[in-house]
Amino acid sequence: MTNLLPKRVKMSPEVLFRELDGEAVMLDLETEKYYGLDEVGTRMWELLDEHGDVEKVIGLLLEEYEVAEDQLRTDMGELISQFAEHGLVQIEA
Repeated sequence: MTNLLPKRVKMSPEVLFRELDGEAVMLDLETEKYYGLDEVGTRMWELLDEHGDVEKVIGLLLEEYEVAEDQLRTDMGELISQFAEHGLVQIEA
């Protein structure tokens, strides 16, 4: 299995995050753009923000959700990529 995930991510200080009934709304203060996350995306964001360590977050999510690890890694990689593309996170080596 190829792991294209970064080791760590850091949330941008320019992003306001608010959870509303299990889902989340984020506002990038720099671009003034809003983003929405579903329940699972919200949980991924919360754990990445708390821990920063992508492997630790994957382990925690595997305990919380019934999901195949390959699928979770794919979904996590796509979400982190989208976050980074929009400047919401910084990928750390």
